[in-house]
Amino acid sequence: MNPLESQLAYPFGDVLPAPGSLHDIAPGVRWLRMPLPFALDHINLWLLDDQADGHDGFALVDCGVATDATRNAWEQLFAGPMAGLPLLRVLATHCHPDHVGLSGWLCARFAAPFWATAGEFAFARMMAAGLPGVDGPSAVPHFQRHGLADPEMLEKMKSRHNYYPSLVPSVPASYTRLQDGQVVRIGQHDWRVITGFGHSPEHAALYCDALRLLVSGDMVLPRISTNVSVFAVEPEGNPLQLYLDSLGKFAGLPEDTLVLPSHGRPFRGLHTRIAQLRAHHEARLAEVLVACNEARSAVDIVPIMFRRQLDAHQLSFALGEALAHLHKLWKDGKLRRLTGPDGVIRFALS
Repeated sequence: MNPLESQLAYPFGDVLPAPGSLHDIAPGVRWLRMPLPFALDHINLWLLDDQADGHDGFALVDCGVATDATRNAWEQLFAGPMAGLPLLRVLATHCHPDHVGLSGWLCARFAAPFWATAGEFAFARMMAAGLPGVDGPSAVPHFQRHGLADPEMLEKMKSRHNYYPSLVPSVPASYTRLQDGQVVRIGQHDWRVITGFGHSPEHAALYCDALRLLVSGDMVLPRISTNVSVFAVEPEGNPLQLYLDSLGKFAGLPEDTLVLPSHGRPFRGLHTRIAQLRAHHEARLAEVLVACNEARSAVDIVPIMFRRQLDAHQLSFALGEALAHLHKLWKDGKLRRLTGPDGVIRFALS
């Protein structure tokens, strides 16, 4: 366990639910875990006791990606631990593939409504359709402007036409809107929606005061910092500022809140973890500021922030994150943005 993790409390120890199994978290709240085909190899999903029209069933928070391994794990759950009870609704914290990948399949199977914020629903539909601007090839000119010139990496990015649609083959055609501050009754408990920004367009976390539980999605993770990137669809964005501002929305939650994250183990120590995340980004911003003593592109910043070998998938996120830190410093007036004769955008001290 790294030193930061040791400052948090993990009430379930080393318990990790196997695919196709459930682990009780609190009355009416169960933890399940699905495999992912990435370096980050799992996602946590949450099954909540629910009722609709006099029938018992479950509300599901997030879905897993559309792979045979995930579908097989769901079939095991349907046949066993869920005891034949249906999904009565499917809620998505946000639009990324591991969270909405099987939303269409699950909602169709149970005729269950899909719940999400307007921003996440719209982006999920756009990306599943592979629309220009949010598809893989759109990243190529975006990152070329920020210094990417490696032919092999550029070719790999160009070839990623089907990345999102392959993991999210369908998103439900309609939805029920979640909004900030809304209270949603799920089974016997009320859950308050807390929206967040920077990681995704309009991320929805869910807090239950009666149970002292926060389904944090990707906004607060115990071991890693969530990706915050500037992407082609919003090239002038300042997502790191949005993310840091969003962390403040959790400040009023009780100290003993049990956090249910999308990746890693459930933990207590929400305020400690938020302080760690703020310190992490402050340290990265300081590194970037020092590096920009001479003009630097986002590509120049990547090896300063990420000291390991990156594949094309990882590089796109690393470039986006490097750019997010550069943009915050630029928007704060600490850096100038310059476009060189080669067309590459660089940043230097103001």
